Amino acid sequence: DYVKADGKLLVMAGPVEDGKLENLNGILSYYGIETQEGIVVESDRDHYAFQRPYILIPDMNSSDITDSLRNANYLAIMPISAGLVSDYSSGSVTELLTTSDYAFSKAAGFSLDTYEKEEGDTDGPFALAVVIDSGVTGKIVWFASADFLDDMYNAYSSGANNDLAMNAMSYLIGESEAIAIRSKSLNYNYLT
Repeated sequence: DYVKADGKLLVMAGPVEDGKLENLNGILSYYGIETQEGIVVESDRDHYAFQRPYILIPDMNSSDITDSLRNANYLAIMPISAGLVSDYSSGSVTELLTTSDYAFSKAAGFSLDTYEKEEGDTDGPFALAVVIDSGVTGKIVWFASADFLDDMYNAYSSGANNDLAMNAMSYLIGESEAIAIRSKSLNYNYLT
């Protein structure tokens, strides 16, 4: 009701160790997006980092939110993510970040003991971030990782994760000139 009444919603929610986010994922299902059970694992070595197939380097698709980062060749890092699949029936969903065709969702979730595909795992590709346009001005930006803005992963992405989140926030509030790559400090930090 909030989004239908022109509300804006920014969500960063991925898989949880215990239980499910049924109510939160119910918002997605209302717009024709299904959340896969488990944790997304990449088989394509160009799409994960640090020899950990669950620390994903997704493809960044063109949008107002991502174009400044794409043009500067920045990459986002999405650790421990859920896979999102859209039925595209409403035409109101735009995928911002996507996995390769070789990704799959490990049904074992946090209990996984192998990165190999097993029976019960769901084939990708998946969206890892989406924009949902609910009508006149109501919008949702959804990142499928709760650890997306962790300082460590933001540092590994050279600040692209924070810039992506800030661009999403600027997009939601309608500040198109604020959608950019934020300046970085050139000061040296000395180790004592």
